[in-house]
Amino acid sequence: MVIPLDVWDLARQKEFNKLLESAIDEALGSLGESVKRSIYFHLENQFKVARKEIPKNLGEFQVGLEKIFGAGAQFIEIQIMKNLHRKIGLPLKMESETFEFDEYVGAAKKGFLQKAS
Repeated sequence: MVIPLDVWDLARQKEFNKLLESAIDEALGSLGESVKRSIYFHLENQFKVARKEIPKNLGEFQVGLEKIFGAGAQFIEIQIMKNLHRKIGLPLKMESETFEFDEYVGAAKKGFLQKAS
């Protein structure tokens, strides 16, 4: 039986989203369990980004982190990217002086999907 390509792509995208969720969870968990729970609470209640919806709402997630942590959000975003790249088995290349979290996640997703094909 041959699996249609769009079903395969959807499954790989779901797999990537789970890896991203896990990478985020680890990065926030490095701040402490109660801090992590508090961050998720504020993201959901103040910024309307539920934990499981973060992969679909990266822009809102990023805004929420920046509102909560200010300039410190970038350090959390970098930790998320390090975790994500470790999970997907691709090296993290910080190619730009200006770090844009959503662009790096997009590049990681593209690399992950290409690696699988």
